[in-house]
Amino acid sequence: MTATTVTAPAPGAGTASKQPAAGGAGAGRLRTILAPVLLGVVALLLWQLAVVVFDIKPFIVPAPLSIGGEFGTNIATVVAGAVVTGGNALVGLVIGGIVGIVFAILAALVRVVDELSVAIVAALAVIPIVALAPVLYTMFGAGAETARQLVAAIAVFIPVYINTLRGLRQVRPVHRDLLHVYAASAWQMTRTVTVPGALPFIFTGLRIASSLAVISALIAEYFGGPVGGLGKSITSAASSSNYNLAWAYVLGAILVGLVFYCVTLAIEMFATRHYRPTS
Repeated sequence: MTATTVTAPAPGAGTASKQPAAGGAGAGRLRTILAPVLLGVVALLLWQLAVVVFDIKPFIVPAPLSIGGEFGTNIATVVAGAVVTGGNALVGLVIGGIVGIVFAILAALVRVVDELSVAIVAALAVIPIVALAPVLYTMFGAGAETARQLVAAIAVFIPVYINTLRGLRQVRPVHRDLLHVYAASAWQMTRTVTVPGALPFIFTGLRIASSLAVISALIAEYFGGPVGGLGKSITSAASSSNYNLAWAYVLGAILVGLVFYCVTLAIEMFATRHYRPTS
């Protein structure tokens, strides 16, 4: 027989092997953040250069520096409009998200609801905001924000419902069979297995819907309602040929959309921090 010699690992070898992995993860996150920032800076520089070199008129597209100047000068009115538009988008996001998730759970539990909802969801998906907003203003009054909030809620409902329903149908058969063995009810299965497993799908729908809520609330402001909001401000500035100011309000709308998206993404990362996808 031949003796086998076992060599003990050097002290700290395991720690040293883990450090590059942690450093690589940190570098990857930094790259993920810096890449879009650098791309945006390069795009703005090229935009400014194109306006100066080709002498592009402001009514076509203003220079980024001119837009930034107007944004800083009128920051108070931009913030006031952003609060109105963001508030309507937030109400629509909450209402549309809750209704979409609840309706998807019902459709997953009850086959009749699933079959009946196909036509309703398809009809809601193709309703143009341009036609819907004036009708809602007539129903709820031009002095209320209700119409804008409902427009945002309808826009949010579609992606949340579709993604949530898809996630609810992804439960693995082994998990379903295990709960059947334990005589779990349909609601217990939904609460303990189906909904937690569908969280990534739910948040994908909410991330898509967060931007749609801002866009829908903004567009709804073009067609009436109370004086206030970034949509009204853009219309007023453009009609008075103050194109730099109009683009400053557009910049405010972009920032509102980014805030909604980033907050939704942060909530998703917190809620799914223990989620590990299975192959």
